Amino acid sequence: MKVNTKNIGGEITKENDTYVLEDNNLLEHMTLSKTTLKPNQSTRGHLHDDLEEVYFFTKGDGIMVLGEEEFLVKEDDVVLIPQGKFHRVINNKSEPMEFVCVFEKYDRQSDIAKY
Repeated sequence: MKVNTKNIGGEITKENDTYVLEDNNLLEHMTLSKTTLKPNQSTRGHLHDDLEEVYFFTKGDGIMVLGEEEFLVKEDDVVLIPQGKFHRVINNKSEPMEFVCVFEKYDRQSDIAKY
């Protein structure tokens, strides 16, 4: 299956004043997720004790919090997130920011710290 970062071939699983979350769950063990973070908003941040993630930033720029570290991220940046590392994205601009995440499937309903 071929998809692209503009249309990951998923469905909207959550939408609120902060972001739009779209998941592609067609693979058995992996999830491809796209987040559109609205202007001047941020994710609540979370960590996974037993999962790693990869974030591909595809539109806009902002700040990535990774543990105790903060750094600027922009379109075409990739962030590797080790298991157990707290992570959060901050869009401090007036335009939407988009990023695509790849991670092993897990039950989001049981995840304590959600976006």
